[in-house]
Amino acid sequence: MKWSFAAILFVCFPLLSNGQEIISLDNKREIFVDDYLIDKLEGLRIQMHHPRDEGPVLYFDKPWEGVFSGYVTVIREDDGFRVYYRGVPVAGSDGNSNELTCYAQSKDGIHWEKPDLRLYEVQGAFTNNVVLANAAPATHNFSPFLDTNPLSATDQRYKALAGTEESGLMAYVSPDGIHWRKLQEESVFKKGMFDSQNVAFWSESEQCYLCYFRIWSGGGWSGVRTIARTTSTDFIHWTEPVAMTFGDTPLEEMYTNQTAPYFRAPHIYLAIGGRFMPGRQVLTDEQAHALNVNPGYFKDCSDAFLMSSRGGNAYDRTFMESFIRPGIGLENWVSRSNYPALNVVQTSPTEMSVYVNQDYAQPTAHLHRYTMRLDGFSSLSAPFTGGEMISKYFTFSGNQLEINYSTSAAGGLKFEIQDESGFPVPGYTMDDADEIIGNEIMRIVSWKGNTAMQSLASKKIRLRIRMKDADLFSIKFN
Repeated sequence: MKWSFAAILFVCFPLLSNGQEIISLDNKREIFVDDYLIDKLEGLRIQMHHPRDEGPVLYFDKPWEGVFSGYVTVIREDDGFRVYYRGVPVAGSDGNSNELTCYAQSKDGIHWEKPDLRLYEVQGAFTNNVVLANAAPATHNFSPFLDTNPLSATDQRYKALAGTEESGLMAYVSPDGIHWRKLQEESVFKKGMFDSQNVAFWSESEQCYLCYFRIWSGGGWSGVRTIARTTSTDFIHWTEPVAMTFGDTPLEEMYTNQTAPYFRAPHIYLAIGGRFMPGRQVLTDEQAHALNVNPGYFKDCSDAFLMSSRGGNAYDRTFMESFIRPGIGLENWVSRSNYPALNVVQTSPTEMSVYVNQDYAQPTAHLHRYTMRLDGFSSLSAPFTGGEMISKYFTFSGNQLEINYSTSAAGGLKFEIQDESGFPVPGYTMDDADEIIGNEIMRIVSWKGNTAMQSLASKKIRLRIRMKDADLFSIKFN
């Protein structure tokens, strides 16, 4: 049987009779960092939440680390946490021989130790925490990840990309994240500027490796710092790069992008990167001297942004405001400070952490920790006067609707299920809905005590959510 083009489109992107596309949620968690699920809002808005400052957790105070340490990557595993970062005590050109890749580890993501790995002789001794040396220019921006590709070889459980424009990006692999080797001698990708942290990961949703890397908007070294991406099925052969788009938002200097899948919703990539504001000087010469800031690094300032992507070459910038503002104190207002580390990691049953480089080019240079509730980047938020959300139409798999939410003592949430014609489904109407009050990471929605939804699985439905003085952080069908 031959299929028409229209029939193929219908199978891949089914439509309601009114032409509206139906989303397939399956049992994936959805967080409110964009309007992907939203059709109409009345009295509600998508609200960004700012992480809480928990203070310094790791100082770059070893002689081979120093004031220009940066390009940090945080990885969580079952047995704890790992941090990788560039160590370099003196300013120099990108990819110079003084740069090293350093390592620290933690059981809780809060208290860190720098093990004596004894892999490389540095400054006359082997007692150091260096995992890569004598490998310039890879040690300028070495950024590893734990490969979740089920077909990945066991001796390549960890992978990394690193390099400069001159060298191209070189691929490294490791069985344990400590002992690294080049995957091949020549670079695997050369079509970029690479003068930043170039991040890669295995995409569960796109079934390939992705790399997000630095380009300049004007081509060559002109314009502003922006982002492109390339894909690979084997980590060696990469596709032609494609510049990322940002909707109709203004183009800004993005020094680091830090794009990675969110660990509770890996089909959504979150970019918590560093926004660079060249020439926006806060410190005077006298203030910089008092802080002992390197003279070349106080005439600009930076903060952290939050944006998202669901694949392809498009970012969503629902939030143009700063995600993490520079803190109180002039030390936070120097060039190339406030750059987030790659990856958000869970640090308690209800909490996740993001780490930020602070006090750059100063003797107090360190890694700072900030925390949020799980899924707490942003929320569907209701004021005291209340409001409603009507979702787009979707199908799901599962038997229950799980939510992550918070209300005031006076607030609450109620859920209604509507059919493909927009009518309330009997038994799941707003009158049937049990009001939800409280503050929980996981709560199952119910209607007169009934939580079962298997009769609606795979059917085309939508949600009507009524909220008052409340935040809805995520939904998921179980």
